[in-house]
Amino acid sequence: MRGLRTAGRASRGGAPFRASWDRRSLHKRSARPTVRGAACKAAVSNPLFAAQPVRPQCQAHCLRRSRLKFFAEAFFQKGREKGATRVSNFLYDSRDARCKTPFGAAATDEVVHFRVFLPISYQLRDPCLLMYKADRWDCPERIPMQHDSSDGVTSAYDCIFYAPDPQLYFYLFEVTGVNGTLRIARGQDGFGALFPDGGEMWQLTIYDRHMKTPDFLKSGVMYQIFPDRFCASGTPKTDVPGDRSMHTDWYELPVYRPDQDGRITNSDYFGGDLRGIIEKLPYLESLGVTVLYLNPIFEAHSNHRYNTANYEKIDPLLGSEADLRALCAEARRYGMSVILDGVFNHTGADSVYFNKFRRYGDGGAYNDPNSPYRSWYQFKNWPNEYDSWWGFTELPNLNEQEPAYSSFICGENGVLRKWMRAGVAGWRLDVADELPDAFLDQITAAVKAENPQGAVIGEVWEDASTKCAYGVRRRYLLGGQLDSVMNYPFKDAILAFVRGGDCYRLYMTVMDILEHYPKPVLDVLMNSLSTHDVERALTALAGQPVGGNGREWQGQNNTLSRDRYELGKKLLRLAAVIQYALPGIPCLYYGDEAGLYGYKDPFNRSCYPWGREDADLIETFRQLGRVRRDYPSLSTGGFCPVSFTASVVSFIRDCGEESLYIAVNRTDQPAKTVVPAEFRGAVPLFGALAKGDLLAPYNAVILAAR
Repeated sequence: MRGLRTAGRASRGGAPFRASWDRRSLHKRSARPTVRGAACKAAVSNPLFAAQPVRPQCQAHCLRRSRLKFFAEAFFQKGREKGATRVSNFLYDSRDARCKTPFGAAATDEVVHFRVFLPISYQLRDPCLLMYKADRWDCPERIPMQHDSSDGVTSAYDCIFYAPDPQLYFYLFEVTGVNGTLRIARGQDGFGALFPDGGEMWQLTIYDRHMKTPDFLKSGVMYQIFPDRFCASGTPKTDVPGDRSMHTDWYELPVYRPDQDGRITNSDYFGGDLRGIIEKLPYLESLGVTVLYLNPIFEAHSNHRYNTANYEKIDPLLGSEADLRALCAEARRYGMSVILDGVFNHTGADSVYFNKFRRYGDGGAYNDPNSPYRSWYQFKNWPNEYDSWWGFTELPNLNEQEPAYSSFICGENGVLRKWMRAGVAGWRLDVADELPDAFLDQITAAVKAENPQGAVIGEVWEDASTKCAYGVRRRYLLGGQLDSVMNYPFKDAILAFVRGGDCYRLYMTVMDILEHYPKPVLDVLMNSLSTHDVERALTALAGQPVGGNGREWQGQNNTLSRDRYELGKKLLRLAAVIQYALPGIPCLYYGDEAGLYGYKDPFNRSCYPWGREDADLIETFRQLGRVRRDYPSLSTGGFCPVSFTASVVSFIRDCGEESLYIAVNRTDQPAKTVVPAEFRGAVPLFGALAKGDLLAPYNAVILAAR
């Protein structure tokens, strides 16, 4: 469910250079700084220059010296920043090991080395690192940089920085020139450029060094299930409320038109249930699934169940508490863990707690000013004027700072721990942006107290490391809050490349996230191509763009022609290869692997097509699941870009002695790819490579180093 979101602007740096540098030169350091404040601003571009064969750094995610040698293709040329001076010599690049180590985020008290290169001809001197705490732009920490070496063209200066506490920082450099003070900030090509003042900053995330994320999320595949639409066990549905309608045709579209009063009621059901999921565990195992993420299953009076009626009861149409316990136990037998959707920002107006329509007797906050639930809600003028989610009166907002409510959710015998004791391994938090930090802290503390390996995943749609919501800078990923987030930036960038060839967006998005997020978070990032809130991937790749068109247009254009379906299938296969190969855990939305397509809600929530599946597509996902299972480098390994063009992207995942090469050709023509020497002659784990390092049209390959 989407909430109001105010995105912080992501900072972007340059692509990694392919040269090594002498770490012995780092002995000269300035004194340890007093840590104070800083911030960020916009997003810019960045070219990866062509290079001779070198020994590259596998940057991003896991900084290590690679064994590989290869050519890096040149790509991405962008315009120059207005007002900036782009010198012919290299100044600074946050993704180059000559300039900054370690790559990306750093743990508390971990030493971060910075180095700038000043052209001697520019007569620049006295460089200084300006380090700002986020949102405190008036008091940077100024760290003088020490001269280290010169090569006759440039002089290198360096310093160190470390921080004792988790904090988001932004930084740039200041130098003295012939005519006064200048700044080295991010130019529009992504590398350091000289500015008379201002300039964009680089981001540095400092996270708690004790941060640990759940091991069960660090390998395998996650599978998202919309419970009413996955599988019906055939268990008779008794005592169905009169305001619910049951479909008799499993394969028909969900109701998408408003009722006679113009309301969208979401009151049509297909009868999927928990026992149906249990029946399909062998099938899910064949896909390599290790985590089941279930959309809401608690009693509620809509088919999506994001309007919770009772947090302590499974919706009767889905089953019982005994059924959930059985699902968790049987899933463990198949090597799977179960994560539930926690909707703790609001309830339904039609609930035990609010009870606007008296379904639950005469009590509830709406009917009784003395109700124990009265303080859970914020009434402006009781009973009809109250705070609600995005103004939807059927979703009254909860007051998460009310002790009685927070104890009900997070207490020793609260909702979180009750269901974890039933076998649940963790929670995905709906609209995390709308949950106060103090409440998120309590949720995480409760989950970890019950099970230190319990998972807390937030619904965050943007770069979660620099997110501002409702005027507050969030600290989701600094430690003590979220283990992971729904990684929508990857989804958008993968689909944009596969459908339209936007390699620049894909490269920059991946590198931004890898540079900004802590390593423990990167290992468990929830990477989806489709969810219940967005178009299914097949439609996004091969359907008409939805634009601002509403449900009626979507319903009339929902069906893909045979030609468009076949094209979408080819493109989905490529998108899945990238999804499964990037850092994090791939999350497969039920039915994507079987050929389901559809626009936005409710078209993306059709029933799984049992008996009508696309067997070829399922086999693709089975193959990818096996590769994920057998090769740990896809779970926790480093990331090294090789080549990103409008036709082909390729990169390496590297972990110790194991390295995988991934290449994807999104076009309808054979395309040459850049294959590092160590992968020549390797037996493909997925796909195939033709003679001359050619990838066939709409093809991908995964190779393991010899």
